[in-house]
Amino acid sequence: MLDRVAIAALKPLLDAGARGLVRVGVGADAVTLAGFGVGLVAAAAIAIDATGWGLALLLASRLADGLDGAVARLTHPTDRGAFLDITLDFLFYASVPLAFAVADPAANALPAAVLLAAFIGTGSSFLAFAILAERRGLASAAYPDKGLYYLGGLTEASETLICFALMCVWPERFAWWAYGFAVLCGLTTVARITGGARALAR
Repeated sequence: MLDRVAIAALKPLLDAGARGLVRVGVGADAVTLAGFGVGLVAAAAIAIDATGWGLALLLASRLADGLDGAVARLTHPTDRGAFLDITLDFLFYASVPLAFAVADPAANALPAAVLLAAFIGTGSSFLAFAILAERRGLASAAYPDKGLYYLGGLTEASETLICFALMCVWPERFAWWAYGFAVLCGLTTVARITGGARALAR
């Protein structure tokens, strides 16, 4: 829901950073892999209750996630890059609730499991529609620069990042954030299923 606003606001900064990376020969896939690596370190920090470090690393990881697309657009976007980007994004998203469950299994395991189940709904509906949209030659007017058809919703990347940040700032309230965001993910899944089914019926 907030991604279009966030992308527009951050575009000048990301484009400037991308130009610097291209000048020194850093490719988009390298940025994607580095961002994923930093994201896993963020999850490891959260798992040992170093949530301050986890938040800082998490933000650095998502900065890389924005930069890789900007670098690709300045050089040569590839299907390999789009595949790595979306796959590693989903793995990163799953690692954060898991990390909180590891940090405090008694309090966090069930809400983390509920949130991960909700992520399966948003992720599967997103990817299934993207596959069929590609088959039909559909393009997203809202996100024309994405490597896949980007089906929006209440819980996009920006909302997920905000939720993760709240979890890091107030880890003792993890269950509240997890259950609340799971509800929003459920609404996104329902909207994507119904909207996608209508679009594919035409």
